[in-house]
Amino acid sequence: MRLSQMLFVTLRDDPADAEIPSHKLLLRAGYIRRIGSGIYAYLPLMWRVLQKVSQIVREEMNATGAQECLLPQLQPSELWKESGRWDTYTKAEGIMFSLIDRREQQLGLGPTHEEVITAIARDMIRSYRQLPLHLYQLQTKFRDEIRPRFGLMRGREFIMKDGYSFHVDEESLKKTYQDMYQAYSNMLRRAGLAFRPVEADSGAIGGSGSTEFMVLADAGEDEVLYTDDGKYAANVEKAVSLPADAEPSQFTTFAKRETPGTETIEKVTQFLNASPTQVVKNVLYQAVYDNGLTVLVLINIRGDQEVNDVKLQNELTKLAANYGAKTIISLTVPSAETQQTWTAKSLPLGYIAPDIADDYIAGNKQIHPKFVRFVDKTVVELKNFITGANEAGYHVVGANWGEQFTLPEIVVDVRKARPGDRALHDPTQILKSARGIEVGHIFQLGTKYSQALGATYTNEQGEEKPLVMGCYGVGVSRLAQSAVEQSYDKDGIIWPVAIAPYHAIVTIPNINDAQQVEIAQRLYTELNQAGVETLLDDRDERAGVKFKDADLIGIPYRIVTGRAISNGKVEVVERATRQSQEIPIDEVIITIKQWIKAATENKN
Repeated sequence: MRLSQMLFVTLRDDPADAEIPSHKLLLRAGYIRRIGSGIYAYLPLMWRVLQKVSQIVREEMNATGAQECLLPQLQPSELWKESGRWDTYTKAEGIMFSLIDRREQQLGLGPTHEEVITAIARDMIRSYRQLPLHLYQLQTKFRDEIRPRFGLMRGREFIMKDGYSFHVDEESLKKTYQDMYQAYSNMLRRAGLAFRPVEADSGAIGGSGSTEFMVLADAGEDEVLYTDDGKYAANVEKAVSLPADAEPSQFTTFAKRETPGTETIEKVTQFLNASPTQVVKNVLYQAVYDNGLTVLVLINIRGDQEVNDVKLQNELTKLAANYGAKTIISLTVPSAETQQTWTAKSLPLGYIAPDIADDYIAGNKQIHPKFVRFVDKTVVELKNFITGANEAGYHVVGANWGEQFTLPEIVVDVRKARPGDRALHDPTQILKSARGIEVGHIFQLGTKYSQALGATYTNEQGEEKPLVMGCYGVGVSRLAQSAVEQSYDKDGIIWPVAIAPYHAIVTIPNINDAQQVEIAQRLYTELNQAGVETLLDDRDERAGVKFKDADLIGIPYRIVTGRAISNGKVEVVERATRQSQEIPIDEVIITIKQWIKAATENKN
């Protein structure tokens, strides 16, 4: 492609609404154009990148025996109501675009396709002989993000590969899950990205085990905790660890102490000259289930630790059936104003004890009359601890479970793992932190959707059993931008060779020089004929402008038909290293082909 004929406009300055480097660079380099909040047009250069990423994805998926299909973007609400996710996606998380058609039917614009694919399986799979089955698609998805940002990283419309597998049992599912783990690793390796697979929370998708594939980048929205031995890596939402050992308490006798103005852990420990590891902190949450019932939750956790909201929500979801519900639609720390809607009397905030009475909760059909009481593992073994006294301005010291306080029945791990914690698998390994961009996520769904939608098969014994499912997603457009976020410099993008829009760009410094033009056009034609995807910068611009644009758009190899042609050579610049060398004109094609092969072969 000749740049003079291409829709090619670059910007000198960073766009005002772009926050992270990759977003700025894709806009400046003319890869994408903002149409609306979280809505972008993929311009010719970007579309080539997306096609290359998609081709890598297809090749790796097809190699596993998965079959490509295309599912409808418009989805009937009835399917989502069958799975119990309609309210979660349209109200609780609110990320699904929903609409009503001319027949007054509710529809959703697909953010994901578990319900649709399960309905297809319900209709078409009858026997164990048809299993396992794995279908996938590459398609535009839609999510009504609260705050679209970072360009293609968190848009309202994006390209995604999602795949779904069906099995007779967990063993078969785990085999496909491992195949996908390898396939996803291959995809990212072939795309030239530094990445890390990490244990992850399954979120609204559900299921048991799941793994996220994180592209490592400073601007990543996710925090990854990992160990140097390579044996542990997890998203911070899922991560587990050993906290620091609690310090022995200096309080050997139980007593109530006046502690005015000590409503925070920091203040009470300073007042009592104690360690926060000696404190049982009592944290109040308010959970609202999908049937409208509000449940008040009290978590006892060590004073130096924080509650992981995702882990807490998972624990509360396990109890949903106890309250006639399926899932949680909101989980918050109630504000003082919110508390007034359910408290029978003023709470001693900052001084709550583990045994705070249920009569603080006012009688109301929409409010569960008792606190759900969780105790975190960090405080189960504490001796002679400090905690609130259920009276403003007072704490108790030297308290013990089984004496002054009854240990709650539900023991949980809801603490937030942190860098510096010891690893569970090897306490000599210390957790470290990195930032990552989630570009892929694989799930072992189990029977969550097949049971909800009645998707079954008949086994060898003639029994009807629910299908066991897996789910596997890759953000194609997000992966493309994450490559930029991982690899750029002050002058622009540095594309990995495998997904660059073009391999090479031939630059004519002076289009009025007939010899420069003649050699450039010959190289341009011969390179493309040899399979080297090449641009020709034949614009009537200064050489400096052309060099800056070539750096900005990040084409791996720049070939310049400048002064060196008088010696039968051209200058070739490698974008990633900035190394420049003069190569005989007749050797350019074979040299560039060798470089491309070397850059992509070791990734396969």
